[in-house]
Amino acid sequence: MKPATLLCLMLAAAGCSRAANIGQAPELTSPRETEEFQAMTNPPLDLPLNSGRPEAAASLWAGTQSSLISDRRAAIRGDILTVVIAIDDEATISNSSGRNRTSSENVSIPQMVGIPQRLGEKLPEGASFDNLADASSSSSYRGNGNISRRDQLTLRVAATVVDTLPNGTLQIQGTQEVRVNFELRELTVSGFVRPADIDRSNEIAYDRIAGARISYGGRGQITDVQQPRYGQQIADIVLPY
Repeated sequence: MKPATLLCLMLAAAGCSRAANIGQAPELTSPRETEEFQAMTNPPLDLPLNSGRPEAAASLWAGTQSSLISDRRAAIRGDILTVVIAIDDEATISNSSGRNRTSSENVSIPQMVGIPQRLGEKLPEGASFDNLADASSSSSYRGNGNISRRDQLTLRVAATVVDTLPNGTLQIQGTQEVRVNFELRELTVSGFVRPADIDRSNEIAYDRIAGARISYGGRGQITDVQQPRYGQQIADIVLPY
């Protein structure tokens, strides 16, 4: 199959996938298809067994989290905690570079055992071994770059403990989807936390999450308008200038 034909087929397939969403709002992901749901419905095997006595549920000294004096912070697989995200980041980068190069070459053979004089008679008019080659070159380059970036994000999202590592560290993951009209906003957070970093209100700050992966984006009509067209993206990759 020719490359041009293959490219046309790929563009047509991409257009068909977009055409299927015309006039429809983006679909929300089912909560039962997430890893958090699997963690909640499949608790660890070392959970304490319930005695089955009715009075045990109302006891102040019960060993479960429903007890009045128990620690309600997330500790095992399936527990839920709140992640507080408050990012206020600012960065400024300035770079300048320059290069200047000049070279010159001059080649002549005025004397060499009389050979230039004997061969000079056979050269075209105006040619001489006294000035065989004379070349010079000069190049200059200068570049300036400046980057200024400001990120500000304040959010709260509920995350679920999906696994407990052998050293006691908790692996958490949380997702949140909010759909407004025809735009769907997605927030995803994951990472590893220490149980000691979870405060009494069962919350943890994002800067205490090791290997934190925070993603905030979306899909829908607004996102489609903000993205460059497929042809422009291909031109940016293919064109050398």
